[in-house]
Amino acid sequence: MSLFKKKSLAEELATAEEKYNEATEAIEAVEEAAVEEELSLDTELEKIEAESDTEVAADTEALVEKSGRRKALEFTYEFVSVLMVAAVMTAILFTFLYRFSGVVGESMEPTLHSGDWVFLSQMEDTDPRYGDVVVISQENAYHENIIKRVIATEGQIIDINYDTGDVIVNGQILDEPYINNETINSYDMSLPLMVPEGHCFVMGDNRQNSIDSRSTAIGLIDNDYILGIAKRASTPNGIVDLELPEG
Repeated sequence: MSLFKKKSLAEELATAEEKYNEATEAIEAVEEAAVEEELSLDTELEKIEAESDTEVAADTEALVEKSGRRKALEFTYEFVSVLMVAAVMTAILFTFLYRFSGVVGESMEPTLHSGDWVFLSQMEDTDPRYGDVVVISQENAYHENIIKRVIATEGQIIDINYDTGDVIVNGQILDEPYINNETINSYDMSLPLMVPEGHCFVMGDNRQNSIDSRSTAIGLIDNDYILGIAKRASTPNGIVDLELPEG
């Protein structure tokens, strides 16, 4: 083989090797680009998934929060509705049917003491009878409701012997087991007197420590100002019956 031919073959081999190297480099470049593209794609996918998860989480959180607010509003509405119904029923009950009144002072001892509560029924007839314990709203010198016992009613004649302590109604001396002490202190009401129609004469059970119908500061009681008759009382010793025994 001639020298020329040997040289040409060597050149061709060199050219072929160069092209091979170029091709290899191109393939490697394509592979690197593919890897980078794949990594970029993975990153994009992860980013999309993360954003999606965030949006889903945000939507879920918003939904939960909205549901919680709705439940809270429903609960509040139901609670307020129950309270309103209870308040209305209580107002009706204690305005038209029943009432409680607190005892202040010593005028009804030993039957009632300051701090006790009397229970008034307003469904029953409030026309007073002898022995009834009544709550009175009639205006008086002390500008407060008072609790006293009915001693005489309309048409009856009341008198008091302050020397003996006897209370006399229609000529009969009353048996008063409920009093704390004798009725020996007089005030400025002129006795004897006939109780006028629609009125009653009242006194406290603690006769020597009670301002009552014996005084013009209280006077005779108009029956229209009797808030109710106290049948029972709540005391530290429990519930006490205030009605006198029959007879």
